Amino acid sequence: MELISYRALLTPPGQEVLQAAVDLHPTESNFLHDFDALSRRYPPDLARAALEIAILRREAEVKFPLAEHMYFTRQALEQASGYEVSSYRAGRFGGYDLLADLGCSIGGDTLTLATIAPTVAVDHDPLRLAMCRANLVASGLGDQVPLIQADLTQGIPLSPATSRLSLFANRSSPYLALFFDPARRLRGQRAFSVADYHPPLSVISGWLPYFPALGVKISPGVELAELVGYDAEVEFISLRGELKEAVLWFGPLKTCARRATLLPGPHSLASLEIDLPESRGTEPISEPLGFLYEPDASILRAGLVGRLAAKLGASQLDPDIAYLTAARYVRTPFARAWRVEVWFPFGLKRLRAALRERHVGKVTVKKRGSPLQPDALIRDLRLKGDDERTIFLTHLRGRPIVVLCYPEEVKLDQ
Repeated sequence: MELISYRALLTPPGQEVLQAAVDLHPTESNFLHDFDALSRRYPPDLARAALEIAILRREAEVKFPLAEHMYFTRQALEQASGYEVSSYRAGRFGGYDLLADLGCSIGGDTLTLATIAPTVAVDHDPLRLAMCRANLVASGLGDQVPLIQADLTQGIPLSPATSRLSLFANRSSPYLALFFDPARRLRGQRAFSVADYHPPLSVISGWLPYFPALGVKISPGVELAELVGYDAEVEFISLRGELKEAVLWFGPLKTCARRATLLPGPHSLASLEIDLPESRGTEPISEPLGFLYEPDASILRAGLVGRLAAKLGASQLDPDIAYLTAARYVRTPFARAWRVEVWFPFGLKRLRAALRERHVGKVTVKKRGSPLQPDALIRDLRLKGDDERTIFLTHLRGRPIVVLCYPEEVKLDQ
């Protein structure tokens, strides 16, 4: 979308076209059909822009409570954090007099940061800045957030010395903290290395001496070896079991080495030390006991499986497999749990016999470390019966096993 088309949408005639597009309940798959219908009544450029916004608003409903009033580009929406994640992260900036949202894009994080402290928003893209302004207005923040167009590769357009305004009377608290969200999608392609972000992560080396309180959003799939040399806390955040993002916390915002945070909650598990490869393999190993735990994805990415095992009084089945087992159940938000019925070395005939003996006609197959494909295995089992089980295909000390569990997860209230 071009800036001129977006600005046309904000005019009364443009809002009429946008409402007409919204009324069509459009989706990406029926875009051409709806565009044909809409462009017969309105200018094609305006119809196209309106349809883009209408489609993105529907898709954004899972991320933003006010999505129906907001403006997006496709790339900006895909990179934006959801409101729950953004709100949690903004809370870590509590106590600062002024915040700066660097690479603010359409303002998804600006909206939550501005509820914590006065916030300045910076981006190089005039279209996204214009959308950020409209989204702030839709959220009731209006002109409270100054917007600055700037290229962050040329430096931060703020001065720790000169921007200490009299508006901020609380001199006992830290002054300025930064949140940086570099672009990780360029020309439609995902950037996997922090060196390929725009700006690259290395740009912060020039900021930290002047702005030590810094949080940086990065991909949750980041290669941890790329972060060696950055003196930061690495936090992995999941939402309802799905890994969403990673954040680097520098300076006074750093509270540990690694952290896994589960939302809603929040529930956090932290470690003051990084779990180095040479220190692994020392955790206790056990055959499956009464309960099997599947740690949350954020626990795995943060390298906190061993710490969680110690917290639960549990053991791993294999040094390289993240399933945990224990004789008794300990309530935890950091892992899902199942009650173990039986386990044995993997063999198709033996597994088929065990399921037939229990009249199992439906299974859920979960695996770690197994090359077997769940759908193919289920076909080969030729199940008959009314009962249900959850099957785990994994390793015990390097050897393939199957763990047969009762189907229902053990819940926190049990």
